[in-house]
Amino acid sequence: MARPKKTDAPDLSEAQDLTAGAIERLTCPPEKLQVFLRDSKAPGLRVRATPASAKNPTGVKAFVFEAKLNRQTIRRTIGDVRAWTIEAARQEANRLRVALDAGTDPREVERQQQAAKAASKAAAAVQAVTVGEVWNAYMEARRPHWGVRHHADHAKLVQAGGVPAKRGTKGKGVTVAGPLHPLMALPLRDLSAPTIEAWAAREGKTRPTSARLAWRCLKAFLTWCAEQPEYAPALPSVNPAKTKKAREALGRAGVKQDALLKEQLSVWFDAVRQIHNPVAAAYLQTLLLTGARPGEVLGLRWEDVNTKWRGLTIRDKVEGERVIPLTPFISQLIHALPRRNAYVFPSASRGKEVGDTLSIPRTQHIAACKVAGIEGLTLHGLRRSFKSLTEWLEIPAGVVAQIMGHKPSATAEKHYTVRPLDLLRLHHEKIEAWILEQAGVQFVADLEPGKLALVAG
Repeated sequence: MARPKKTDAPDLSEAQDLTAGAIERLTCPPEKLQVFLRDSKAPGLRVRATPASAKNPTGVKAFVFEAKLNRQTIRRTIGDVRAWTIEAARQEANRLRVALDAGTDPREVERQQQAAKAASKAAAAVQAVTVGEVWNAYMEARRPHWGVRHHADHAKLVQAGGVPAKRGTKGKGVTVAGPLHPLMALPLRDLSAPTIEAWAAREGKTRPTSARLAWRCLKAFLTWCAEQPEYAPALPSVNPAKTKKAREALGRAGVKQDALLKEQLSVWFDAVRQIHNPVAAAYLQTLLLTGARPGEVLGLRWEDVNTKWRGLTIRDKVEGERVIPLTPFISQLIHALPRRNAYVFPSASRGKEVGDTLSIPRTQHIAACKVAGIEGLTLHGLRRSFKSLTEWLEIPAGVVAQIMGHKPSATAEKHYTVRPLDLLRLHHEKIEAWILEQAGVQFVADLEPGKLALVAG
């Protein structure tokens, strides 16, 4: 047989001793997707060539390994012929052949190696992530399940502080950092039980009430982290915030007893109605007469006031929203207010945006209580007062709970008792009328809004 010329293309039908010249002469016809030149020295080693293209005018040539495992063809790319020598490619092909003869699938080995690299990279990223970064991810993940105010409260817990402000600065002139802010810069892996206990000891000395709330939120946050596969590896198996030492450092919350007595209603109404800001005065009276939470009343919009069916839609933290009766006195009270924006209780401060709500009038309420000779009555105490005063009328507990937005405590309340708005109105108007009577407030429902009279008790 005549020896082929050096310029002839190699014969692809037979295995050949691979040489640089044979590889150089190997070409793939345009009508084919690829061709293979087999090596005679290393079984399974081939050179694959692809046709020329605009991207690769000379085509692409690479060493590949091809064999069968469990009657399935396995083909693995070794590397470009320009980067691998023939001997190196033969050694790699022989290594793959040995692995294959042992029953090991090279593809599975490669997948495991890639998975291990990805896991190692993810673990390194988790080890580097900070508590603040994960807290932001936590807030975003929980946003669909939280109310707007609940979400804002979580943001406030970690705020940096230092922003110039006139109110809520404890005389410092700048906002105070949130209780959890010192923990935000820490790597998540360093949020250990001793770290949290040291934080609790510091915060418990200066602001135990807000620190207890922050601690409860921190426990929920760490529970969520433990359920996320990307963050769980950085945490211990037991929630590091749930320790006896941390709980004891923050102390126990005292049982609050502040509530208006029946005999104090007259002086309280008299003092509150003398507040110069009519919006603040109306807000405080609405708190007492609805038993709602301070933030719920503050967030009332005019679109929530249904004058046709006499209802108020309140956005609460339990059910998302509830509808309570729009009682006659409250109706006249709020319809006498100026409509500055979308909120029923708008801000009148020059420094605030036009669309803002009234700032919670704690200072005005404290001053009014001082005038009335009432000590220690908080805004939440007005909600407590509503519940306590209904005991004089023997109103069904379920009715009061539904108006106030308390969670049902019995199976019958949760699943079987459905009180329509008109039934709630029957009881709520009775409560309102009795409170106004005890306060000495003469109220005529047919009067125009704002036409109220105070009768000395």
